[in-house]
Amino acid sequence: MGALIVNIGYFIAAIVFIYALKSMSHPSTARKGIHYAGIAMVLAVVITLFHPDITHKSYLTNVILIVIAIAIGYFIAKRSALQVEMTDMPQMIAIYNGVGGGAAAIIGAIALLQVGSPDTAYNSRVLLLAALGGFIGAVSFTGSIVAWAKLDGRMKSTIRFKNRNLINLFIFLFALLLAVLLAAESEPHYFMLFMFFALTLALGALIAVPIGGADMPVIISLFNALTGIAVAFEGIALDNGGLIIAGTVVGAAGTLLTLLMAKAMNRSINNVLFSNFGDATSESTEVEGSMTETDAANAAMTMAYADRVIIVPGYGLAAAQAQHKVAELVKILEARGVDVRFAIHPVAGRMPGHMNVLLAESGIPYESIFDLDEINGEFKDTDAVLVIGANDVVNPVARIDKSSPIYGMPILNADQAKQVFVIKRGQGAGFSGIENHLFYLDNTDMVYGDAQKVVNEMITTLKSL
Repeated sequence: MGALIVNIGYFIAAIVFIYALKSMSHPSTARKGIHYAGIAMVLAVVITLFHPDITHKSYLTNVILIVIAIAIGYFIAKRSALQVEMTDMPQMIAIYNGVGGGAAAIIGAIALLQVGSPDTAYNSRVLLLAALGGFIGAVSFTGSIVAWAKLDGRMKSTIRFKNRNLINLFIFLFALLLAVLLAAESEPHYFMLFMFFALTLALGALIAVPIGGADMPVIISLFNALTGIAVAFEGIALDNGGLIIAGTVVGAAGTLLTLLMAKAMNRSINNVLFSNFGDATSESTEVEGSMTETDAANAAMTMAYADRVIIVPGYGLAAAQAQHKVAELVKILEARGVDVRFAIHPVAGRMPGHMNVLLAESGIPYESIFDLDEINGEFKDTDAVLVIGANDVVNPVARIDKSSPIYGMPILNADQAKQVFVIKRGQGAGFSGIENHLFYLDNTDMVYGDAQKVVNEMITTLKSL
């Protein structure tokens, strides 16, 4: 099969990838998008088996190595995907993203190791692209690993050190210089190559370790974009159309999502990467009032006789795996004539779309799920709001305290409802470490306990009415 036919095959696979990505943009078509992405990947792999660089020498050996790699990846991915809990989905996304970045880094390393080989004809431009792809891929790899460790509770949420931005800048510039020098070499320079990847791997970790918990959705999306860009660079270096198109699409989509997530927090990417958000050690605005506690039965009866109820899910919903109980609660309320809707903040949970995935899994109709901009004006006309495990995204301090780290971040206007019930495991602050002033308002009652247990008690109460 000639190079032209191979490139046509990659082009078709790329079209299917783009269609799959478009389908993933809405919950109702997301499952179909995943299936199409799988079809595109199979097509890309099959086409690769006929690539001229594979067939011209040691074809059987190359095919065997590809099949072995696919088999190993298949069994590991299948096992982990079937066993992962919904609460651990953000960690899995971070790990998979890191694997993509690591693969791009390995491709760059192999290209740089083949300098001067009679079987290759890499020029300085190609080697520079390979080095840049390896640079970005290595940063994404270790950054994603750190993100996984934080999300999985294996690492402290924020680790900061003095002059970290200057240190990171020095490492960045030094590694960039090494990339240029490696591209100019006429034969492999092993020590320089080792230093290059040691620095880039360290840079990825150093970028991620200071990031506060509330910024994790943004940083995961950013590393996803970097992985795509790294793959695109390696595709250009290897003259592989499939890698170029797939990497460009992933990089563009990840970049757009990162910007949208940052906008949802009213912050710039520079602020996310270089500020001290999530390092709130004291409250700049004194909290007035006190928390009022109630029980699940009282909250259930209030919602039962309400005309409109809005449910605001957060990470606590995922942690308690309460999404199916919430779906049952909604059915009972709707059977009583209550208008129930869900309000989703763009950065709710630990990754983009986390809450949408949970609700879709439990069978909540898509037409009942609304984004912040769609529903925020309805809170003032709502009889009761049920907040389940959400914290920072409903904190009214974001509107009033200019010294707060979350000042200016768009929030869900839950405090404007007639009555607010908050299901929370304890009285601690949110993932960002900031005290939530919503909990102290006169129209807010706290319902303490595991979300699944509390919602189940609400269901029992409603069934008895």
